Amino acid sequence: MKWTDVYIIAAALTDAHPQADAKTVRFTQLRDWVLALPGFDDDPAHCGEKVLEAIQMAWIDEAE
Repeated sequence: MKWTDVYIIAAALTDAHPQADAKTVRFTQLRDWVLALPGFDDDPAHCGEKVLEAIQMAWIDEAE
């Protein structure tokens, strides 16, 4: 998985953290959770606020 795989990441986060509310997760925590996902192998330095926002929006959509 790479940072650009926002929908795959969102699905993986839904499975990994089913009790989490995607609307209230801080970006720092979201980044840590993405980096900890099995199969995630992108450079942590390639992550920015826009990427995290896109992942969060996809995760919210996935949860609904």
